[in-house]
Amino acid sequence: MELRESVLENLAGDLEYHPKRGALYLGLGAAALCYWILAPSSDKFMVVPLVFGLGSLPLLLKGVFLLRKTSEGLGLSQMDLARLSEPGSRKALPSTPCLVAQVVQDFGAGGLLLGPVLHVAKDVVKPLEPPVLPVFLVGLALFLVGWLVRRLTPSVAIQG
Repeated sequence: MELRESVLENLAGDLEYHPKRGALYLGLGAAALCYWILAPSSDKFMVVPLVFGLGSLPLLLKGVFLLRKTSEGLGLSQMDLARLSEPGSRKALPSTPCLVAQVVQDFGAGGLLLGPVLHVAKDVVKPLEPPVLPVFLVGLALFLVGWLVRRLTPSVAIQG
């Protein structure tokens, strides 16, 4: 498998319409966002609240995509998209450890991708010095742990 195909499968391959997973992602994203919102104002720009605040965004976004029926064909070729409409071609869900690892990976993607953007907050609020590097490293660590668990876990499908 090429690197491009692997990345595409990793990012868009699990966006098949699934309302239960979508609700789970929205709930986890809302809980993580509430942790950041309810943190004391003096601690909002510390490492842990920032990781939760930035990690909630990919969870909420993916939850919306999992709830949309039109998201089902994202990342598929024309031939795969044509086969998707066949009744026997439904994609089975991966095992529970793989799903948990995917949530951890998506949560870590927030700090990994949005952590470097914290420099903008420093420009908006002058005395603020957000911890850009620690947030980026925590996001990277969570993303890599989720990716590694997904790769090492046997792909036993569950019916969902």
